[in-house]
Amino acid sequence: MVVPAVEAELRARPGLASVLLCGIETQACILSTALDLLERGLDVHVVVDACSSRSQVDRLVALGRLRQSGAFLTTSESLILQLLRDAAHPRFRQVQQLIKEPAPDSGLLGLLGGPGVLPGEQ
Repeated sequence: MVVPAVEAELRARPGLASVLLCGIETQACILSTALDLLERGLDVHVVVDACSSRSQVDRLVALGRLRQSGAFLTTSESLILQLLRDAAHPRFRQVQQLIKEPAPDSGLLGLLGGPGVLPGEQ
């Protein structure tokens, strides 16, 4: 769902290579937006624990399709740490305090059958 306002932002950033997505209705908004961005040649990173749907089935099927389509699936903690790069970052200690406590269960692992398993994967 690359609407005109998003299209304008993309044109304003000709060197843009990657996009991070999170939001609601994974099976609609996130999926459509990701597919549009992938079609434009961008790397799309979907923050799975920051995406929701009205039903867990819709969410899981959409995440599977996103992965099959070439989107990178990640978690918020992993993404934050990748953006910092390493412990030498001046704000590493601050961020470490924010992610120190384990996040509440997002419901993904139990429904996925374990770590790293999405629908259709063996």
